[in-house]
Amino acid sequence: MTDAELAAHLAQVAGRILIEVRTSGMFEGKALGKAGDQTANQFLVHALREQRPDDGLLSEESKDTDERLSKDRVWIVDPVDGTREYGEARTDWAVHVALCVNGRPEIGAVALPGLDTILRTDTLIKIPAAANKPRMVVSRTRPAAEAVTVSEAIGAELIGMGSAGAKSMAIVRGEAEIYLHTGGQYEWDSAAPAAVALAHGLHASRIDGSPLVYNNPDTYMPDLLICRPEWADRVLAEVAQLSA
Repeated sequence: MTDAELAAHLAQVAGRILIEVRTSGMFEGKALGKAGDQTANQFLVHALREQRPDDGLLSEESKDTDERLSKDRVWIVDPVDGTREYGEARTDWAVHVALCVNGRPEIGAVALPGLDTILRTDTLIKIPAAANKPRMVVSRTRPAAEAVTVSEAIGAELIGMGSAGAKSMAIVRGEAEIYLHTGGQYEWDSAAPAAVALAHGLHASRIDGSPLVYNNPDTYMPDLLICRPEWADRVLAEVAQLSA
């Protein structure tokens, strides 16, 4: 099984596990989110250590160690991206499985179990045509002020959505043109989405235009831009003006 096939298989199976945990009726509220996180994480971590024992591993739900820092190949996973949405039985949550090589997000899969869909780096989909008026996905509960300001400057329609994975894949799926995030994230929030977006020919970077670099000692990654290439320069210029 190739790395890309493994990433997709693990994301898909973890998604099925999460659906089963939710439909079991044994958990609700915060307990459901915790049970889903723990169960999916246990599966992903054990499977990766079994299938790729020599690679590094970083998961949101596991204690981080320095061991991964000496590895060229590091798997970065988020067992449930959008725990709140998962617990509310919405569709805008995801499972992220990425392989970063020398800090670059080269291989990945993002499962959207609520939509029975998986986006991956080795099986590309045709991105639908862009809308005449740009659409920008933002947090459905706390849209970042910078994103709102940029949307006004470029005349974009704001679309509230849950997890980072769901928002990123909305660009790949042609449901929006721009995902601009400035509210703080961690490496597991964007590694797999960035890999999938880049494989599909989309723009993915920090909001200053610099490349996304993973497997750092500090896993905090405060900002992200994933968008259609034709919007990258304009959005980056508007963001730069905010801090000028």
